[in-house]
Amino acid sequence: MIKDIEVINQPISGCFEERVYDIESAYKSLGWTWLKFTNDDYSEWCGEFRGRYIAHGISKKYESILVLTSDCLHQLSIHDGTIQYYEDSPQYRNLTVTPMGEYIASDYYCISILGETINDVQYLETPLKLDMIEFKTWEGFKLKITGDEFINWDNHVELELDCRTMCIEIKKQNK
Repeated sequence: MIKDIEVINQPISGCFEERVYDIESAYKSLGWTWLKFTNDDYSEWCGEFRGRYIAHGISKKYESILVLTSDCLHQLSIHDGTIQYYEDSPQYRNLTVTPMGEYIASDYYCISILGETINDVQYLETPLKLDMIEFKTWEGFKLKITGDEFINWDNHVELELDCRTMCIEIKKQNK
């Protein structure tokens, strides 16, 4: 079972067992992302994903791993790294995992909970329409988020998502 993931530079050939995760697509960027996976027996291997790295997360609850690049969102098995699902050309710009193992993702405008599969999407209500959403840090069970009010870009807002209730509230805004 995979217990840790680290973003690395392109490894020297032969340093790790390598797996290429390349999805057939009309659009393919030239960039690649390399991740080093560490199993619970401390063996290591490398995954190569097409696109610029954005984020990754491990959920023991769903026994899966999500890897988000500019080209694809991959859902892998936590047990052996095989692809379970993928989404070509995803709109997501942020990805994190709650302390309870729920995946939280966002594009520029919406925040979502991803369920057992990446196709199981539930949108969260926000106190106002947002643009340029960015996940910041976790403080206990609360995720700090920033963004701008949609069509009122002078109103920069700081929000907080409580992952126990999945409610989002405004903490600060420039009105």
